[in-house]
Amino acid sequence: MVFWVFGYGSLVWNPGFDYDDKIVGFIKDYRRVFDLACIDHRGTPESPARTCTLEEKEGAICWGTAYCVRGGPEREKMAMQYLERRECEYDRKTIVTFFKEGESQHPALTDVIVFTSTPDKVNNKYYLGPAPLEDMARQIATAYGPCGNNRDYLFLLEKAMHDIGHEDNLVIELANEVRKVLGVGNMLTNVATAQLPHPPHVSIPTRQLQPLPEPIVLDG
Repeated sequence: MVFWVFGYGSLVWNPGFDYDDKIVGFIKDYRRVFDLACIDHRGTPESPARTCTLEEKEGAICWGTAYCVRGGPEREKMAMQYLERRECEYDRKTIVTFFKEGESQHPALTDVIVFTSTPDKVNNKYYLGPAPLEDMARQIATAYGPCGNNRDYLFLLEKAMHDIGHEDNLVIELANEVRKVLGVGNMLTNVATAQLPHPPHVSIPTRQLQPLPEPIVLDG
């Protein structure tokens, strides 16, 4: 009855749809990796971008932002349709438990949706798999698509994680390696003010909708 989705990539800084609430927090036993091809936003079929997906790893945590849409089935449907178009390279919707900072033993939300991908090159045409850091950096430094540069995606994610207070070591290492490829310094500040294209924002109507019960929130 209430729709929650966890963002760990571009959704952290650019959800692109109207939401009613957001919470910074993390999910357990997953880590962020750059193993997924993007051929329609930050890359092309000829030169795919590398974007985030999640890899299962016991004991790991992945920080990001959970977004809520409430108000009825129509609003939830519109949000999901938008996300399915935007996240079309992800072939799974996984249900996870979400935690807030300082409450790692007590879930804040249950039944949160997160878009993930099958780590199988045979059954998932968008799965690139892991690669050496230098190879990924060269690919990210040069890929470009209708929504902008692959490198801007990475730099914006780096800044977004910095802004929510939970930097990701892989993101930082990869961003620094891309800077080496480009021969530039730290772009963390500059990219924040760059006028970069994003997927279109979807405005979800609120008329003629009745409020529904609040999401399941478990107090510690």
